[in-house]
Amino acid sequence: MEAGERQSSKIMVDRSEGFGERLLGVLLDRAHEMPPQLIAPLVAEEIGRIGGRDVAILLQDYEQLMLTPLPGRRLTVGEPDPIDDSPAGTAFLRTMIVEQRQADGIRMFLPLLDGSDQVGVLAFTLDTVDDDDRRLLRRLAGLVAELVVTKSNYTDQFFQARRLEPMSVAAEIQWSLLPPLTMITPQVAVAGILEPAYNIAGDSFDYALNDNILHVAIMDAMGHDLDAAVLATVAIGAYRHARRADIGLAELYMFMDAAINGQFGPDHFVTAQMMRLDISTGHLQWVNAGHPAALLIRDHRVIQALESPGTLPVGFGGDIPQVSEKMLWRGDRVLFFTDGLVEEHETGGEQFGEERLINFVENTRGNSVQEMVRSLSHALMRERRGITTDDATLFLVEWRGGTADHLASIDI
Repeated sequence: MEAGERQSSKIMVDRSEGFGERLLGVLLDRAHEMPPQLIAPLVAEEIGRIGGRDVAILLQDYEQLMLTPLPGRRLTVGEPDPIDDSPAGTAFLRTMIVEQRQADGIRMFLPLLDGSDQVGVLAFTLDTVDDDDRRLLRRLAGLVAELVVTKSNYTDQFFQARRLEPMSVAAEIQWSLLPPLTMITPQVAVAGILEPAYNIAGDSFDYALNDNILHVAIMDAMGHDLDAAVLATVAIGAYRHARRADIGLAELYMFMDAAINGQFGPDHFVTAQMMRLDISTGHLQWVNAGHPAALLIRDHRVIQALESPGTLPVGFGGDIPQVSEKMLWRGDRVLFFTDGLVEEHETGGEQFGEERLINFVENTRGNSVQEMVRSLSHALMRERRGITTDDATLFLVEWRGGTADHLASIDI
């Protein structure tokens, strides 16, 4: 097709606000009964209606290294794109539209966001693009992300597309328990990462934002493989049950302790940190049951370790924890991590250590919480030369303060 022909076809394509509303409406109207395998051809058809072609849906792999193509009728399926060095990766990490000029048009890369959790990237080619197109395409990508996440509950296809290696049974269990890896609101942001992604067993984390209280738990169940995964499953279940009963941190710890001790006896335990953050005031409370102290980061510097009175790991039975407290400043970040991150060492060598972790934290300049934990985890993995004999988890919380009330009002 010559350039003049492409321009004339652009003129014939209706991308008005009314057309965009109808196009998005078709997706919404059909979404309820749409079987998962028809999501891809419907998305490709809808993009074709605005002149798009060569449509690809790229999903983040479990190691957060690559964006892997989702197979499907009418989708373009090529090689995975690296997150660190590709236009698709830039769109993914920065949650922004990236436009790449090519000989046959403009290749568009739009982040697929489930709320604020990065799911992947929607890619396609247009002859030309303007601000009306970008507005419509942002909304379309948001709807596509919601469809992918919702329909993933009915199929294995999306999970299979994200796997670049075989996954252990224990890792399968742990990934099924996790909340979204990232949550970003005007007042608080969180992000977590687990390694080794395809063989994780005992490490896990969980969080919930209930009104103005952010609840977080990071756990490391003793043992390996399925034994650790089963113990972690009970710990997460007990944590959620107690959290949803809206009890204090000390009572929450004691409930988890009794549940694990009653089920497994004192020979099985889980190290953990549980915390509550009032996102309206910055008041942080936590109980540390056998984990390394979290690091308080301010202006890219680790200003202190959040030390606290020792509490026995969850499951030994009968301990009464002491709750520690700290007032955060706006912009403060708190980094939680399990001991596998700092205790790893090469055969015959020294442990990786907390000092080196702090050096990496202070030299990692991630713009977002998700980008920081991902960059930090991969940098630490490279420093350890890929050695991982124990699970390792990072979980980062950023308190921003302020209010989100403006999001509940509609100005037309």
